[in-house]
Parts: sequence; C-alpha cells; structure tokens
Amino acid sequence: MNDTVNDLGQPIGGAVDGWSTRPPPPRSPLQGRTCRIEPLDPARHGAELFRALSTAEDDRLWTYMGQGPFADLNVFRQWMETSAMGDDPLFHAIVDGAGGNALGHAAYLRIEPVVGVIEVGNIFFAPALQRTIAATECMYLMMCRVFDELGYRRYEWKCDALNAPSRAAALRLGFQFEGIFRQAIMYKGRNRDTAWYAIIDKDWPEVKAAFQAWLAPGNFDAAGNQKQRLQSFRD
Repeated sequence: MNDTVNDLGQPIGGAVDGWSTRPPPPRSPLQGRTCRIEPLDPARHGAELFRALSTAEDDRLWTYMGQGPFADLNVFRQWMETSAMGDDPLFHAIVDGAGGNALGHAAYLRIEPVVGVIEVGNIFFAPALQRTIAATECMYLMMCRVFDELGYRRYEWKCDALNAPSRAAALRLGFQFEGIFRQAIMYKGRNRDTAWYAIIDKDWPEVKAAFQAWLAPGNFDAAGNQKQRLQSFRD
C-alpha cells in the first residue's frame, strides 16, 4: 500500500481497495499440534488456571499485569466473571495439548472491525507453559485467526515500556517496534509509558512462513529442543 499524491499535489495514503468491515473474532476454539485455545470459561478453566498461575516462586509474574496476584480461587473466579467474560476483551484459555490443562490466558482487545485492527494482550503464561513449543504456537494460532480467518489489516502488541521480557517476546514473534507513548495509562497506582508493536497484513506472509518453519517437527530434537531459533527463519 503506497502513498500517493492527490490532484492538489498533496501526499496522501494509498487507496484501500475492496475493503469492507470485518467480523469480530468468534467464540470458538483453535486447535494446534501442541495446544488448544478455548474461550475462557470460569467453570471449565478457573481452578486449573489458578493452580497453574499460582506456581510461581514469587509475584514477579504479576508486576506488569493490570490485575493480580489473587489471594485465592474465589477471588480469581470473581475477577474472571466480572472482567474476563465480555466480547472486548475476549479472553481465551491456553490449554496444554498433552495434559489437557489450562496453563495460561490471552485476550483479543481493542477490537475495531471497521478498520481491521485488533490487539493481543492480557497474556499470562504459567511457568509450566513458558519457553515451550505451545507458548509460541498459541500466539501463532491467534495471529492466523486475525489475518487468515478474519482478514484484519493490523495486529497490535502493547506493553509497559519497562517490561523487558514482553518487549523481547514481541520482537521474537515478528512484531515491529513503533514507538513509546509516554504516560499512556496508569495502572496499580503507577504510570505506564507504553511500548507499541504491530504486525500488518503485508508483513504476515513472511511472519507466517517463519512460524511454520519453526513449528515443524523436524526443527526439534528428541528432547524437544529447537534446532533453529524463530528469528533465524525471518533473517
């Protein structure tokens, strides 16, 4: 999509030909080789998620989250029922393909079907999910829904600019850094400068091909260790 010049000699954005409002994301599961993504259900996922998310040695996993940590399962379920059951954000549980247990959650949010923009956020991986094939595949599956199934133009990732692990994850997954929005929001009584990242539709074919190459069984040894890094397939 190239910029052009109007009949007044002014530079303007390129025309978006054939565009129509896209559907919102559906409440349906996504099945991968190592994981399954299911619409969040407090009755189905609540106890498993609370148990998985409570296995961290300390509370550092919660520092950059807008909620938590939770004192007990009842408080966690109350949060799910009051904050995580809507259509935007649309929360999903990440279920381990081997054991069938919910080990994390992620949400689509700031969903804008008219212009084809959607954000992924509220990503929380229990220690048992971190640095696994499933942790990468679940992000890939959510991207496939956005670009291939729904036809959106832009997929965003935003995080606290001080959250170094989240910023590194965004780059590893193929998002491009777009800048820092200073004093963008406040949460937990403190300021947040927000780092913005995005993948747009013209980036997607290269990003998708890298995911497919990395996720191929041949890229892993018998112990499940990767032979090539995800980034190497985009270099």
